[in-house]
Amino acid sequence: QVQLVESGGGLVQAGGSLRLSCRASGGTFPSYGRGWFRQAPGKEREFVGSISWSDGSTSYADSVKGRFTISRDSAANTVYLQMNSLKPEDTAVYYCAARRRAGPTMVQNNYANWGQGTQVTVSS
Repeated sequence: QVQLVESGGGLVQAGGSLRLSCRASGGTFPSYGRGWFRQAPGKEREFVGSISWSDGSTSYADSVKGRFTISRDSAANTVYLQMNSLKPEDTAVYYCAARRRAGPTMVQNNYANWGQGTQVTVSS
């Protein structure tokens, strides 16, 4: 069974940076790309950003646009989420998932193979 594993979370002060990794293990599977999502305590999981395999294009939620950047290392089968200028509002568990349908990148129903998540905590 293919699994996506997130890593790189931790505690950082406001204004700092973190780099999250999403690595696939257990083989490969067809997908249109990969997405990042996050869930804060008491809130629903929300879209953060995505990358598409076809042309390498990325998309981002308005709340992180200009601060977060998604990239990939194809040889390592790993997607990264570079997070800069972090705010306390960014505190959440961050998940990655594979986009299995060719629909809008923000629609969570288009994703599967969710990782276990990694905690990001941003202090004031």
